[in-house]
Amino acid sequence: MKSSAEIRKTFLDYFCQQDHRIVSSSLLIPTNDPTLLFTNAGMVQFKDVFLGRETRSYHRATSAQRCMRAGGKHNDLENVGYTARHHTFFEMLGNFSFGDYFKREAIYYAWEFLTEVLSLPPDRLWITVFEDDHEAANIWLKEVGVNPKHFSRCDAKDNFWSMGDVGPCGPCSEIFYDHGPNIAGGSPGSLDQEGDRYIEIWNLVFMQYDRDKDGHLSPLPKPSVDTGMGLERLAAVMQGVHDNYDIDLFRKLIIAITELSGSHSRGNASLRVIADHIRSCAFLIVDGVQPSNEGRGYVLRRIIRRAIRHGHKLGLHEPFFYRLVRPLVEEMGAAYPELFQAQERVKQILKQEEERFSETLDQGLKILEQDIAHLSGSMIFGETVFRLYDTFGFPIDLTADIAREHGLTIDIEGFEHAMSKQREQARAASRFKAVGGSELQLDGETQFIGYERLQIEGKVLALFRGTDTPETVTRLSAGDQGIVILDQTSFYAESGGQIGDRGTLLGSDGLFNISDTRKHGAVHIHIGKVRLGQLQLGDSVQAEVNEEYRIPTKRNHSATHLLHAALRKILGDQVLQKGSLVDAAHLRFDFSHLGAIRLEQLHQIERLVNAQIRANLSVETQIMPLQQALNSGILALFGEKYGEWVRVLRMGDFSTELCGGTHVGRTGDIGLFKIISEAGIASGIRRIEAVTGEMALQWIEENEICLRSIATKLKALPDKVIDRIEQLQQQTRQQEKELQLLRAKLANVEGGDLSAQAQEICGVKVLAAKIEGADVKTLRDTVDQLKSKLTTAVIILGSVVEDKVILIAGVTKNTINYIKAGDLVNFVAEQVDGCGGGRPDMAQAGGKNPSKLDEALRAVPTWVGNCLSARKK
Repeated sequence: MKSSAEIRKTFLDYFCQQDHRIVSSSLLIPTNDPTLLFTNAGMVQFKDVFLGRETRSYHRATSAQRCMRAGGKHNDLENVGYTARHHTFFEMLGNFSFGDYFKREAIYYAWEFLTEVLSLPPDRLWITVFEDDHEAANIWLKEVGVNPKHFSRCDAKDNFWSMGDVGPCGPCSEIFYDHGPNIAGGSPGSLDQEGDRYIEIWNLVFMQYDRDKDGHLSPLPKPSVDTGMGLERLAAVMQGVHDNYDIDLFRKLIIAITELSGSHSRGNASLRVIADHIRSCAFLIVDGVQPSNEGRGYVLRRIIRRAIRHGHKLGLHEPFFYRLVRPLVEEMGAAYPELFQAQERVKQILKQEEERFSETLDQGLKILEQDIAHLSGSMIFGETVFRLYDTFGFPIDLTADIAREHGLTIDIEGFEHAMSKQREQARAASRFKAVGGSELQLDGETQFIGYERLQIEGKVLALFRGTDTPETVTRLSAGDQGIVILDQTSFYAESGGQIGDRGTLLGSDGLFNISDTRKHGAVHIHIGKVRLGQLQLGDSVQAEVNEEYRIPTKRNHSATHLLHAALRKILGDQVLQKGSLVDAAHLRFDFSHLGAIRLEQLHQIERLVNAQIRANLSVETQIMPLQQALNSGILALFGEKYGEWVRVLRMGDFSTELCGGTHVGRTGDIGLFKIISEAGIASGIRRIEAVTGEMALQWIEENEICLRSIATKLKALPDKVIDRIEQLQQQTRQQEKELQLLRAKLANVEGGDLSAQAQEICGVKVLAAKIEGADVKTLRDTVDQLKSKLTTAVIILGSVVEDKVILIAGVTKNTINYIKAGDLVNFVAEQVDGCGGGRPDMAQAGGKNPSKLDEALRAVPTWVGNCLSARKK
């Protein structure tokens, strides 16, 4: 038996000895591949190398790559927990050749590693090749000497691999392990090959062709090798088990779950689901994904909620999922130190998400159970599925999971119809229209030369009248709003959080004021209005950026980079930018961080940024290939799309990031940085707003004026304002205590004076009186005094404060069987346009019409008399 950690190390060490470079696992988020939601194979980080877009200093590589298959084309989520080998997260061992060795070496390496290094018996291994790949077949059969009875030729469906519909592709050779005759299933290539007896453990892909759009295959100039072997599957073989969930990587996790839940059934699907999901959720968070309602964040949220629901099935109704981070770190932290370092952040995010979903989980399950109980068929209604999704946060696959447990299906078509209906309603309710709308069609690329120059001469290539629904025209006249396209521009288009430039286009016959610059694809669109004359297609114009707007915008943009670096230094490397807005007035910076930032930390961050400004660091830019930038550790923004070449911005040794925006020449040009607010805007997301330069000075001056004004009113020096406020607060507290004592005395006096005014009706003392200027507490205390003194009484007191009526009614306990205080107070309140309520012995009300209070109180004895007469009968 070998542990998974030993297998991982043995594999990497073996290929290192064969002159392969050991390459660390890349993130679960593909850095530069918009076609993939997650890294789903070991070759993803080498994709550009295989395509010839990137070169490396080595031609052989090996890796243990963490992979994710939950969403997009590769989605195993629904099968997890119900099969022996489906996972959302897994590790793929691989060796790669970039135009170096090919089929023979790849086959020999694989065979030697399995049979000699791991000592697997050759008679338990089965080989398949593509049916037309005679070269690979000969190597296996004639050179390696595998048993022909353990060899199959398969069609393209099973043994031909391609990166896409076009591009590199080639045959592959797969190695299977025979788990023995006691398990059902036929050999690879047979009619019953889908059984579990023969399990694929290694796939050797031979990339030797380039497929064009017509399907024609041309030999690649440098054939390459890409292999992948699932660590979990190989561990099952080495540890003598058939089920991946019985290997060491899962065993401790399942034990931890059973200790929390008390469930000891190893085959329980819920145990397996939770054990799988803690791995994928933890590593997604480590790699920068946060739960959200879109994209990768929504996949993470779906997986977390699926795990919580399965915990619910095991009787775990309190937050539990985050507690599995510790045993996961114990198992995998040595191989992935980033997991160990981020474990507290992972726990906090998982616990927060679980607490949020737990609030609605029970309610949603009740709705679903009711729907299932009333079903006449075998399908859950689409409206129910949508309601669970929209109201209770149930991802559709979670509802499908529950349905399957009941032998039911869900109405996908009905769900999609309800979803489409909601989207249409949302679109109809929105007043926002994108500039250009759907009718704006632009091709080509605008040459941007605005880093170096604010004034250039350009040629008008296209004109559009209007912005919401633009119309192609050849001329814009005075007063027309529209869009201008130039062949080249000095205007920066809104991107990366920096808003677009403003300025003017001056032609021989007209002046066009630009209020915004945006991008439509690779084309800059200048949005504005003709102020004078006219602008025509083909005109040469002087394009001039408003310097008074651009310069403070540059200050603010450069300050965001200093702020980002300062946040990471003070709060930790888990801080990542999640959005920004930069204009001439201020900057707004959103970032990932759990919990509020302490005031002293904010001061540290602000001082650190200003220290870099005073250091007057040089701000330099460099254009380089994206992969080179990433390999050198330069920080890229999560979720941002980058081209093959990127612009790297350096501010001394303090900050290095990818950025296409406009910036100051030296940090000293920023002048001053001042944080004006910090707050949370979403789960795990904070926002800092700040000002720089002149705006920072203005903010400080305005606050200084405000402070001096406060000091004047307090009759104190500015630096003594806080002491003065504390003195006043102390005085106020003392005066409030004295006022309470006076009110208590007043209540005693009023009670004594008023008791004489009570009239007896049917053996009960009745008092309805008005006390000028009394507050609620005074009235309540007075009523209590009167109840004690009169012993058998019905009392209501009223007062007018700030044109509002206050009423307090009290009834002694020996009288509440006949009259309730609530009834009494409402009788009076209705007459002064109010209402109230309370206990049978004490009630309170308010009213809006003080002019009727006296009349209402005079009516009380008659009302009480009627009540007593009627009820005593």
